[in-house]
Amino acid sequence: MAWLEGLTWLDAFAWLAAVLAITGSAMRTIIPLRCIGIATNAVSLTYAVGMRLYPSITVNLILLPLNAVRLYQMLRLIRQVKQASKSDLSMDWLKPFMTRRKVKTGEILFAKGDSATCMFYTLSGRYRLKELDIELRQGQVVGEMGFLSPENRRTQTLECMEDGEVLTISYDEVRQLYFQNPEFGFYLLRLTSERMFKNMERLEFEIERLKTSPQEPAPLRQAISA
Repeated sequence: MAWLEGLTWLDAFAWLAAVLAITGSAMRTIIPLRCIGIATNAVSLTYAVGMRLYPSITVNLILLPLNAVRLYQMLRLIRQVKQASKSDLSMDWLKPFMTRRKVKTGEILFAKGDSATCMFYTLSGRYRLKELDIELRQGQVVGEMGFLSPENRRTQTLECMEDGEVLTISYDEVRQLYFQNPEFGFYLLRLTSERMFKNMERLEFEIERLKTSPQEPAPLRQAISA
């Protein structure tokens, strides 16, 4: 153990940074990885400053706040998903991860039978599911069910009836968020399942109501969610 006698505090920081880097590589989920990354950056930065290693100082000065911001975003996302799962099934928590897109009147966002690759959030304009003749309001999510469908095929056609904007996120990006943190995946499944069960309850209610008043078929269409 003679080598320990010559170990300086800077050497200790260098070894600690190495241990943290190896530990971070063994992390399976994103939040522990970000935490270890922040600790590694802080220790490495201290060592680099002591040794005047300017390239290393620059790298860690960039990575430290970057890891901190990404950790904050993921923690906020999970908190918002938890809140949404207990309230009105809103998917507003996905907005920071979505891309804004302008849509023109007459444009088909997706057609029945198409391969489903993304979901949308309506910001402005008017949109209609053609087969069901349902008009979507602003602030609605559409196309999320294709993420869980076995064949990932569209069952409806979504048409823009008035110029507007939508937010879009690909299923690949949703999968990344899903697998980066198991807790996020759990609450995403819960939100989608609750939305599906809610639609089933509305449909059952309307079917029972139509049995007693068959002359009014229109409300059935309105019971089916986009």
